[in-house]
Amino acid sequence: MSWLTEFVRPKIRTLLGRKEAPDNLWQQCPKCQQMIFHRELEAALKVCPHCGHHMRASAADRLAWTFDDGVYTRIDLPKAVVDPLKFRDQKRYADRLKDARESTKQDDALLVAHGAVGGHRAVVAAMSFEFMGGSMGAAVGEGLVAAARQAVLLAAPMIVYTASGGARMQEGAVSLMQMPRSVIASQMVKEAGLPFIVVLTDPTTGGVTASFAMLGDVQIAEPNTLIGFAGARVIEQTVREKLPEGFQRAEYLLAHGIIDMVVKRDELTATLARLIGLMTGNKHPAAA
Repeated sequence: MSWLTEFVRPKIRTLLGRKEAPDNLWQQCPKCQQMIFHRELEAALKVCPHCGHHMRASAADRLAWTFDDGVYTRIDLPKAVVDPLKFRDQKRYADRLKDARESTKQDDALLVAHGAVGGHRAVVAAMSFEFMGGSMGAAVGEGLVAAARQAVLLAAPMIVYTASGGARMQEGAVSLMQMPRSVIASQMVKEAGLPFIVVLTDPTTGGVTASFAMLGDVQIAEPNTLIGFAGARVIEQTVREKLPEGFQRAEYLLAHGIIDMVVKRDELTATLARLIGLMTGNKHPAAA
């Protein structure tokens, strides 16, 4: 029967044309290990339908999910100095940036857009963990300031989705300077009498947590989000004590008054729209 498999079958496939199935049709939940069909996962906003685990999402996903009907206008962000320290570890920083830009199709770890959220005009800045771990360098700092200026210009609330491992080590002190710059960005919005809302997503750590991520008028987090400054292992070694169960997770922080609410992803946009309406008294509708 070998002639059937070795000769006839290849001929039939050649005549009919062979279609290769994509290798990303199914995705495994990192928590319950269940396999999920990609269309089902997208419809569920990347939340596991079996266990409710909230998977990480891209900045583009955040923008599409937040704005009404997924319609928004991207803001061109200022260009930052590339590789100011000519940094090199196992790989040149310039090469790391090039690879990250090619894989994500983004200039850096922040996207900013404006549009309507529940009928209310808003400016949204979303961090991309897939871009070098969402690390905050000069480009992210410039982007946050630009987003704040746009919010003030439009008299619109500013919403920030955080997802970061902290400051970008390849930029040294330049990256640390973005911490006070991001604080200034949040203050610009507040001084204009506009809401500054932070949505903490998994993970939010390091210098981002130590700066603007904890300065929202309202602090929201997705379920089970990792939120902290130093890692749990470092803290345990420093204090020489076993940390409580769920330490640095959103639910633990909510119970201890660090954040205001934990909101499931499918309820997040409605929650943001409601908060904007309450905080602005509906003074700045999108149609105005």
